[in-house]
Amino acid sequence: MQGFVKSSCHVVCAMATGVRMVHAACAVNRTSHALSCGPLGLVAFASARSVVIYEPRNAKLGGRVLQALNGHNGKVNCVCWISKSNCESELELLSGASDNLVLLWKQQDKQFTCSGRLEGHEGPVTAVDSIILASHDLLLVTAAGDSSVRVWLRHAPEDAAVCVQVLSFGNGFVLALALALLPGTEEPILACGGNDRTIHLYALQENKMVLKQRLIGHEDWVRDLDFAVNGPEDLLLASCSQDGYIRLWQIGVQTEKPPEDMDVPLRLTENTFIVSTAGRVVKFIVTAEAVLAGHDGWVLGVHWQSSSSKGVLQSLRLLSCSMDKTMVIWAPDPDTGVWLEQVRVGDVGGNTLGFLGCQFRDDGCAIMGYVFHGALQLWCFDSDSQEWRLHPAVSGHAGSVNGLAWDPAGCFLLSAGADQTTRLFAQWVHSPCVSTWHEFCRPQIHGYALQCLAPLPHFRFVSGADEKLLRAFAAPRHALENLARLTSLSSADLDLKPTPGEERLAEGACIPALGLSNKAVFQGEENTGRTNDEKERMSGTGDRYPQSCFHACQLDEPPAEHHLLQNTLWPEVQKLYGHGYEIFAVATDPGSTLIASACKASHPDQAAILLWSVAQWRLLGSLVHHSLTVTALAFSPDGSRLLAASRDRTWSLWQRRDKADTSKEGLPFVLIGATDKATAIHSRLIWDCAWSHDSEYFVTAGRDHKLRCGNGAGVWRNHPAHVEPQNRPSSRGRLVAIAYL
Repeated sequence: MQGFVKSSCHVVCAMATGVRMVHAACAVNRTSHALSCGPLGLVAFASARSVVIYEPRNAKLGGRVLQALNGHNGKVNCVCWISKSNCESELELLSGASDNLVLLWKQQDKQFTCSGRLEGHEGPVTAVDSIILASHDLLLVTAAGDSSVRVWLRHAPEDAAVCVQVLSFGNGFVLALALALLPGTEEPILACGGNDRTIHLYALQENKMVLKQRLIGHEDWVRDLDFAVNGPEDLLLASCSQDGYIRLWQIGVQTEKPPEDMDVPLRLTENTFIVSTAGRVVKFIVTAEAVLAGHDGWVLGVHWQSSSSKGVLQSLRLLSCSMDKTMVIWAPDPDTGVWLEQVRVGDVGGNTLGFLGCQFRDDGCAIMGYVFHGALQLWCFDSDSQEWRLHPAVSGHAGSVNGLAWDPAGCFLLSAGADQTTRLFAQWVHSPCVSTWHEFCRPQIHGYALQCLAPLPHFRFVSGADEKLLRAFAAPRHALENLARLTSLSSADLDLKPTPGEERLAEGACIPALGLSNKAVFQGEENTGRTNDEKERMSGTGDRYPQSCFHACQLDEPPAEHHLLQNTLWPEVQKLYGHGYEIFAVATDPGSTLIASACKASHPDQAAILLWSVAQWRLLGSLVHHSLTVTALAFSPDGSRLLAASRDRTWSLWQRRDKADTSKEGLPFVLIGATDKATAIHSRLIWDCAWSHDSEYFVTAGRDHKLRCGNGAGVWRNHPAHVEPQNRPSSRGRLVAIAYL
């Protein structure tokens, strides 16, 4: 039996027998340093309050999520692998979050656990970096919103990291950090970039970071920094800024001046500083090497390709990403040394924003980036076609997951989130023995946060958002055919017939300009989204801006992000009006003949449960009992009872009437059990409720961190009547969803 777990921003599918995770749907946080590609092909990224360990080892299969690291009480802003030059098998990872903490993670027995806590910052941690010194000590640097950079030192793996210095930046704040070893020495150099448009260079002298130079050139905030080794005596520092430019700075040992008759390359600016190391003084020179201009928006990320992979030296290349929706690979021309654009990948058009971060894989044959709305993109180099191709990657909601439901046949999972989308997840069957879970459709991209949804037969569902109406959707032909091609659905499972009331099955859907309703697109309208009559009425320049971007195409693998945004919408088939406030909960009975819904309420009249007929799409009546918002609704598996949980700390149980009983306004349900303020067993509001598979028992989950169990007749069981988790969550946590398996 399969079940699901609903969390802040993650959807996790699990097996109930010998529970194991088979899929995790998650998105990358909307911060600039939330992704880090590490050793052994592992990727770490920040997702809500977790650090996700992702393995895209086999790009064609979409990779898999290995573990979600939970330890922060705030949104994770930055992650960074700790690089080890001696290729140790032990892996370590740093993460910083809005809870002002930096956590150190270590892999033990193929599982990551928290091995250290770095406390001291008084603001959200925005950037972290680390380096292994020649003494095998671990040097850590962290930047936060308290306008400071803290320097930490750890002498041995089992020791705790100790803060040895605090660098203050006054009223400014640091957005990017980078560490490296100065060429020809064993001394570390630290680069800090922030909102003062300046790059500050520090060197470690007598166990203290000392400011050595300020690099001026950018005209806006410096958003990212990265060092690369360029030969035995040179370092290259790449910096990017919101001014749209990338600057390369060369740091090398200054030698004696050449004779005047020798050719000397033209330098834009030169800055020098002195470092004392091993009883000698070394003079370094910093030169502005190049300015790369190729992006049309803010450049938010730069990353150098590793100088070697598995002992093989690799050419010097730089990856950058921008809010212009592109990632670019730069490399010097072998003849002239001029830095040129080699590859450009990304999105064209659409209604999305650009990339926030990017990373090279160690071997340089793959690049990863994540966009503003949290989608992860994986591009791999195809040696056969000599082209970069987009491959499936993990995806998920960028906001809290508010609704989850299996379709009636159990073929796919639907979810609704605060990121204003509903998503469909299903198994991609590669072969009879290999299958992985992926996102196949994004049926609804809305203008309000989605709060709930409930499935209906024949590939339909109904959803509720922060608005006063319910919306019903039906799968179009394009989505059904691709699902049948890639998943376990057979042609017999598909019902390629129009829904009742429709003359023909839609090919796809589009969102009209300034509209919230998904409009059906029929065959022959794919390119413009207009009917033939509308095309005839259009003339002049107005026809140059079509409203639809839908294009039907056959897929051989799960859809990429741009395809999900444009070509997987489901047309809206019905609207249900009746609630006076924003929809909060919805449920359908097992026979899919009834829909029960509730909205936000502060008065008994507003807290009524409305019942709708699916066959006729009309209101049947209302069930009035609760005084505040009904937070959850659940029909029993046999369809005979309806359970409601409320913010007023009570629940109510309703029995379906016999069809022959037409008394009392003909309402299909009658109240048979409830609690009130005197008998309430939850001390805080009730968030969710669920039934057992045999319809005999139900469970409610409250904000008091407790589960309460009762039987189907509305009587509480003596044992186990009350279940309280052993590990009580912190005051910030809350139990919001349960499921009986």
